[in-house]
Amino acid sequence: MYQLVIRNGRVIDGAGNPWFYADVAIAEGKVAAIGRITGAAEREIDARGLAVAPGFIDLHSHSDFTLLLDPLAQSKVRQGVTTEVVGNCGGWAAPLAGSSLTVAQEMIHRYDPSFAITWGSMGEYLQTLERRRPAVNVAALVGHGTVRASVMGYEQRPPSPQEMQQMRTLVEESLDQGAFGLSTGLYYAPGSYAATDEIIELAQVVAEGGGLYSSHIRDESNYNIGVVSAVKEALEIGRRSGVRVEVSHLKALGPVVWGKGRELLRLINQAREEGVDAAADAYPYAASGTSLIGALIPRWAQEGGRAGLLEKLGDPGNREKLLTAVVENLERRGGAERLHVSALPDRPDLEGKNLAEVAQALGISPGQAVLNLLEKGDVPLVSFVMDERDVENILAAPFISIVSDGYALSAEGLLAVGKPHPRSFGTFPRALNLARERQLFRPEEAVRKMTSLPAARLGLEGRGLLKEGYWADLVIFDDRSVKDRATFLNPLQYPAGIYAVLVNGEIVVQEGQHTGRRSGKVLRRGKR
Repeated sequence: MYQLVIRNGRVIDGAGNPWFYADVAIAEGKVAAIGRITGAAEREIDARGLAVAPGFIDLHSHSDFTLLLDPLAQSKVRQGVTTEVVGNCGGWAAPLAGSSLTVAQEMIHRYDPSFAITWGSMGEYLQTLERRRPAVNVAALVGHGTVRASVMGYEQRPPSPQEMQQMRTLVEESLDQGAFGLSTGLYYAPGSYAATDEIIELAQVVAEGGGLYSSHIRDESNYNIGVVSAVKEALEIGRRSGVRVEVSHLKALGPVVWGKGRELLRLINQAREEGVDAAADAYPYAASGTSLIGALIPRWAQEGGRAGLLEKLGDPGNREKLLTAVVENLERRGGAERLHVSALPDRPDLEGKNLAEVAQALGISPGQAVLNLLEKGDVPLVSFVMDERDVENILAAPFISIVSDGYALSAEGLLAVGKPHPRSFGTFPRALNLARERQLFRPEEAVRKMTSLPAARLGLEGRGLLKEGYWADLVIFDDRSVKDRATFLNPLQYPAGIYAVLVNGEIVVQEGQHTGRRSGKVLRRGKR
């Protein structure tokens, strides 16, 4: 007897093939049969008029800590996400020691000041996550930023031979303990302090193990080397190390580089033709999510971490130098009106306001407002900095996975804070809606970009396709009406049209509501 049979649905298999009518039988958490199922089942779901697809794999997530605080993963699983990949943009879950531990505590304490970090290594983090029994599957990358901060702190210099060996050892250990690859945040400190050769040496370790190298590249605009050169650097790392390359959330950020989307795609495609295993991912929004430090503060000011930044803010000469840099970076991003505050616990009345409005409320200039806010802590932002044509061109490319770059949050409780980027609640239904209404690609292609393509990039076995013998991570949705409801002004809203979500054969979402099931698995490289 089958555990469950889904009957009468339009199967979208995840490979990009045209949909077809079939029943899907599930036994022992896996897809047991696809076709006309006559056998008995403990339970049935009538999917007449609905699509049945593999669960969506979010290749670029930042749910490292939010899944520990609330393992229900409400904002993700209600979109149809069944697997999250954490540890992106250079970290920050593990390994933790010294400066990296301090930063991790600051990150998680934004939500829960009482939460105690009890792990150090990647293996210990994965075990901690396992004990929380998340509702979705979770895979992790080891972050170069986390590794560098653990060994060197926030020092802007090359590593000594001993420090380089320590970093190699931490990466090797993390891979052995289950990490699927290495991520970098070369735009952010301390990753930005690393030369290309440092990354190549670590990427060679990953290549030997068949892992993925995922990179928030050194520049997505014209902050330093420029977005074109930054993509070239990522491809060169792949070319010289032999590692598989994933360019994270590919974009042309800021008016000065608008229109370069096609050139970036051409560079990646050219590298692929040369034999470099390169691809990229993107989210379906023209606004990015970052913070005051990420968007506006130069990396020289971040040397020494939070303490170093505060010291520079307290020095009149450095403060004036910082103010000049902040004003330049505001202009680079199209002006203070384009940057909106996501969360400001001390002034919730300013949440959702842009920096020009915040400055007006404080009675000072936007640049001065940024520095004043930073004295209390970093502030998350939503930045309207991309051109819609670039976004659509990038999304349509065949080697682009669709990702959220967001967090597993909730519309209520501990994780319902401020006005976060709506991508945490709406990315995947939005992509399906774009397929239907904007016709950027066929619905079957949209599903492929959210299932088998990211699974292949990560090297994830037994998931990403609706196929016999694969784990029954499935989403049942109304492909004629599915849509995101989260907006920039009201982001804490779950999508419409997601009927049911199964994780490892268990029903986690039914008729759009979370069942409370926590059937996800913590995935480790080399294990199904």
